[in-house]
Amino acid sequence: MSMFFKKPISVDYSLYLIADAEFASGRDLVPLIEAAVRGGVTVVQLRAKGYPYGDFLELGRRTAAALKKRHIPLIINDQVDIALACRAAGVHLGQDDMPPAIVRKMLSKGTVIGVSVNTLEEALEAERQGADYVGAGPVFRTATKATDLPVLGPEGIRRIKDGLHIPVIAVGGITEENARAVKEAGADGIAVVSAILGGPDPQKAARELKRVIGDSSPSWREI
Repeated sequence: MSMFFKKPISVDYSLYLIADAEFASGRDLVPLIEAAVRGGVTVVQLRAKGYPYGDFLELGRRTAAALKKRHIPLIINDQVDIALACRAAGVHLGQDDMPPAIVRKMLSKGTVIGVSVNTLEEALEAERQGADYVGAGPVFRTATKATDLPVLGPEGIRRIKDGLHIPVIAVGGITEENARAVKEAGADGIAVVSAILGGPDPQKAARELKRVIGDSSPSWREI
């Protein structure tokens, strides 16, 4: 199956938007994503837990079409079948989802696989099974996602980063105020939900975050 990004050269993970449908607050999520990309978002993960399959698929296809125009990779949360149906650039897995090694066999060559981790041991196992990156968190306490997992802090991100050879994306409670400390701890990128979608102007919020963490040029292109 041909992906619309035919071959991944590399992915700029610096500003990773988790586009959670719950945070659209009744607004159409796709224009919010487009605004965030104009502000500097470099990769988008679409999350729609609780959505009926057909609704998630339709949202995924609309999002994929919008992002294709700007050559921004779309990653689908959890659902491998949705990622395939949307011809997404990748899929993001939780600890309770199928192992990356199994998912890899289901996807086209070059498809990105990310895995959520909370410990160095989980991160090492994800890397061993072929994950392309890990989302490590929560870095700080967050109301975005209910969890009993220990808070890592910047020092936890540094510990995981030092143990891996794949990119580490920090997630959980990251704001304009603390993003720099996370980047200085070695994170390859920051993943946010409410810091961009929680306000009235996603483009401005993304631009401010991009300014804090430093700019970089997008490195995902179609060849």
